[in-house]
Amino acid sequence: MSANNTSMMKPRRFLPSGPLQGRIRVPGDKSISHRSLMFGALAVGETRITGLLEGEDVLATAAALRAMGATIHREGEGRWSVKGVGVGGLLQPEGALDMGNSGTSTRLFLGILASHPLTATFIGDASLSARPMGRVIEPLSQMGAQFTPSPGGTLPLMLKGANPAVPISYRLPVASAQVKSAILLAGLNTAGITTVIEPVPTRDHTERMLKGFGADLWVEEENGERVIRLRGEAELRPQMIDVPGDPSSAAFFAVAALLIPGSDLVIENVGLNPTRAGLFDVLRQMGGDIEEMDQRIIGGEPVADLRVRHSVLRGVEVDPAIAPSMIDEFPVLFVAASLANGRTVTTGLEELRVKESDRLAVMAEALRNAGARIEERADGLVIEGTGGDPLPGGEGAIATHLDHRIAMSMAVAGLASKAGVEVDDTRPIATSFPSFEALLDGAARP
Repeated sequence: MSANNTSMMKPRRFLPSGPLQGRIRVPGDKSISHRSLMFGALAVGETRITGLLEGEDVLATAAALRAMGATIHREGEGRWSVKGVGVGGLLQPEGALDMGNSGTSTRLFLGILASHPLTATFIGDASLSARPMGRVIEPLSQMGAQFTPSPGGTLPLMLKGANPAVPISYRLPVASAQVKSAILLAGLNTAGITTVIEPVPTRDHTERMLKGFGADLWVEEENGERVIRLRGEAELRPQMIDVPGDPSSAAFFAVAALLIPGSDLVIENVGLNPTRAGLFDVLRQMGGDIEEMDQRIIGGEPVADLRVRHSVLRGVEVDPAIAPSMIDEFPVLFVAASLANGRTVTTGLEELRVKESDRLAVMAEALRNAGARIEERADGLVIEGTGGDPLPGGEGAIATHLDHRIAMSMAVAGLASKAGVEVDDTRPIATSFPSFEALLDGAARP
């Protein structure tokens, strides 16, 4: 998807909505879907997956694994089979690996291939090609891999894997599950013990799932820090995986139901891993009525059905320590804060400036265009809420900058407005949530 290709753009005006009611199920968790395919490809034997997210990002992961020798079949909606080649068994790809818009695919593959004796070139769309890879390149280079990135440490990028790689002990300079995961995945095919030290905990799907696949991995608390150790060379066993619903996708419907009077919506089968569920905690602090029903454990991950009812929200000061557990949900939190009573202050969010877009700047501009009162600071936004009144809405189209979360967040803003909000392009939504518009249209009662 080229940033300059405007002829193919799909604008849509999201209009004020009646209550959101009934029961919906959001697609499978994107983080778990990526890892299910990757770890299945690194196991020996057949891994079977249900509930896989079939968005463009995850399909890019599947295509790259096929290009390196794994056998991957779609057997039905959300049902997939992966016949793996074993750790160290991936083959030299014949062409460049196209990651599309997926930063997760790119950074995790850089880790996997860093300890494979092969050369690979990574390419992506305009948005992904602007995202920095240096924070992954640095530790993987210490393990022996060689990188030739574009200026600024971006894609297109060529990797030459280490043979053999050397284990390292690495303290994360910034909280990043992708960097942590890249190092651990490189450690799978590296003799010895690879160690990652996390001063701030980040989402832990990689650790949970690698242990489930049989990796010798253990986590300890040392001096207030989280220390993860992995023993290579690993042998992974195939699994049966049921992917829970993505909390990042559920977030848009939860916020919409909180904001729109009369809403009473059940979102089924939502993954509530504590390293991912920070948004729901913050929304409850703001006065949001969010009930967890039928709490259960599926594949090592906590899951529940969320019942969300319209609530009068109040502004809060968001603790920056919670940011890693909701980093992708801040755009839609900004929408919720725009309609709350009083002021919401967010800090410590520099990471949002290097996502698919600069999400602080883009959301500040988008919400101002919809009538919200926003102050943009270097590391966050300060938002003066309307006190529950709908946003005025706007005339011109909101620039989404090829960012799926901007598009979906502003769709929610449109539902909670007087005149509606137009987004310039709905196509990026397909990277993570292809059924978003259909689900939204079905849940919203006129």
